[in-house]
Amino acid sequence: MAKYDVAIIGGGILGTSISYWLSSLFDIHVCVIDKESDVGMHASSRNTGVIHSPFYLDPQKKGILAKSAFLSYELWKTLAEKRELPWKRVGTLEVALDEDQHKTLEKYMRWGVNNGIPQSDLELLDRNEVLKKEPNVNCHSAIFCKRDAVADYGRFTRQLKTESEKNGTTFLLNHEVISIEKGPKINLKNNTNITANLIINCAGGNSLDVAKMFGLAQEYSDLHFRGEYWIAQEKYTNLVKTNIYSVTKFKDFPFLDPHWIIRIDGRSEVGPNAVPVPSPETYSGYIGNAETLISKLSEIITGNAKKLLSNPDFISLISKEWLSSISKTVMIDRVKQFIPKIRSSFFSERGTAGIRTPLITPTGEFLPDVIELENEISFNILNYNSPGATGAPAYSAYVVKKLENRGFLDYAHSAKDSIWNFEKIVTQT
Repeated sequence: MAKYDVAIIGGGILGTSISYWLSSLFDIHVCVIDKESDVGMHASSRNTGVIHSPFYLDPQKKGILAKSAFLSYELWKTLAEKRELPWKRVGTLEVALDEDQHKTLEKYMRWGVNNGIPQSDLELLDRNEVLKKEPNVNCHSAIFCKRDAVADYGRFTRQLKTESEKNGTTFLLNHEVISIEKGPKINLKNNTNITANLIINCAGGNSLDVAKMFGLAQEYSDLHFRGEYWIAQEKYTNLVKTNIYSVTKFKDFPFLDPHWIIRIDGRSEVGPNAVPVPSPETYSGYIGNAETLISKLSEIITGNAKKLLSNPDFISLISKEWLSSISKTVMIDRVKQFIPKIRSSFFSERGTAGIRTPLITPTGEFLPDVIELENEISFNILNYNSPGATGAPAYSAYVVKKLENRGFLDYAHSAKDSIWNFEKIVTQT
């Protein structure tokens, strides 16, 4: 039976980032367990690739994610430069369609500064100023954040795996966790098992299930929402040359209205919506595995999610999301509100779908921020959603420092060459 000091469940961008920090800072035996054939196969690769600036995040409710996203911008840029990975600064326009939404933009401007963004990187533009920048965008007003960039988070994750392996980390790919026993002992699907002094749960859309293996988070449930995209035909790629987001209409729910996205490979896409699906891997169709569907329906009927079904705003949202999944025209028409020249005929191919898994509280509300739950053998990171990929390097450094301060990492320090400065980051988080 293999024994490790730390076992990380989940080889996404967060788990791989944590493995990098641990292996670069300590004389420690670390493994990362993932059921797929490579790291970053799910949410870490199935996203927009936008390096978000956190001007739209409430520093009171989403302070950890906001700070991590701000600090990680330069970290990702440094990695891209040092390892010759793609990186392109494109900027983002967050548009308001009326005066009420304009007031939200004014609030975002304050939040952005509170979250660390230099005022010089944020501009509040009126309609005419927006038209000068993007002639095909029609709105009441907009925030222009010039620092926003696009990259490939999947490649970032794979590069961090390479860096972590150089430091001695073992990646147990094609290994699925099926149960956890006292010891702690992790039982894997291929009839093998390992032991570890500490288990870190970074299992993304499955993180709640893993936490419950430790007897934690029993009061929470989750729902899975698929975000779908449509790819603009090449001749329409330059209709708009900046990322275009709009102020969300459903402020109590963790979803964005569809927007115009510039990809690192030059494609332009519209999306996402938020379609309920039964599992964190139902990337197409609506039913998925029958057993999984029945289990999820039972959980919804008996758990916290059933309280959402009595919320008329939630029902209205879900109805619109279903329609936008079934009908390309419905999806594109939502973007037509601020890009009037756009037509559904400009799009003929679906993009890569991703899935977000927000947690639901016992009162039937979506949990607004990431939560961390621990016991004597585990540290569990739950509800780590967007802009989680952006914030992964800084947030993972914060986690490692927290674990060290808590006494979980009583190992000798081992200075190794590092692409990032750990102490500089943790003094700012």
